[in-house]
Amino acid sequence: MSAAVLLEVENGTATITLNRPEVRNAIDKPTADALAAVLDEVDERPDVTVAIITGTGSTFCAGMDLKAFSATRERPLHEVRGAFGIVRKPPAKPIIAAIEGNALGGGLEIALACDLIVATRSSRLGLPEVKRGLVAAAGGVVRLPRRIPRGVAMELILTGEPVTAERALELGLVNRLAEDGQALSVARELAAAIAVNAPLAVRAAKRIADESADWELDDAFDRQAAYTDEVRSSKDAAEGARAFVEKRVPQWTGS
Repeated sequence: MSAAVLLEVENGTATITLNRPEVRNAIDKPTADALAAVLDEVDERPDVTVAIITGTGSTFCAGMDLKAFSATRERPLHEVRGAFGIVRKPPAKPIIAAIEGNALGGGLEIALACDLIVATRSSRLGLPEVKRGLVAAAGGVVRLPRRIPRGVAMELILTGEPVTAERALELGLVNRLAEDGQALSVARELAAAIAVNAPLAVRAAKRIADESADWELDDAFDRQAAYTDEVRSSKDAAEGARAFVEKRVPQWTGS
């Protein structure tokens, strides 16, 4: 495993840490590849139900490592998972962004590739690319209007001005606020609430929520059956029912 991306697994939760504080956790090509490899491992490991991505130090991620790009001309693109090793193909399992400091540009685009976001009260979130003659093409202009009201998203996209974490919470972009220095701790509390649930059900629920965005409602119930039938016939579904009747904590096997 690359020292630039760390992985820790405990109690069903994988904590992925971008570990390049000397460049505010900016991502170069090797780091993008390392992050993609860690996400592959997270998806494959049966002992992981949910993941958290965070950064070492006081900055979540500064986006692309411009100094590295200037030296090598290599963009931080992974052939499968896309920019930064995550934004085109996020993990199949739920993932939470734990943001310390600001999440601007590529940092916010990584957070937008996650299912849930925890940010500190002093954090700001935004897409300043237009101020630099660029477009937030690593998912920013695609995902932000799907996460918050379109008019508000367009204001952020077209002005390049950020919003506070408290405003992002009001908009539903941020799920929980944390005090400074406590983003990871709060994200782990949220992850724990997910990790106690049946792994197959959690993964299927995320897949349906992601894929059904463009389904016609008349078709949606039939199309989701491909995923829900498998879960309903699983050993974990039977265990969940037994545990409810017996008034005990279920013992999931992921099968």
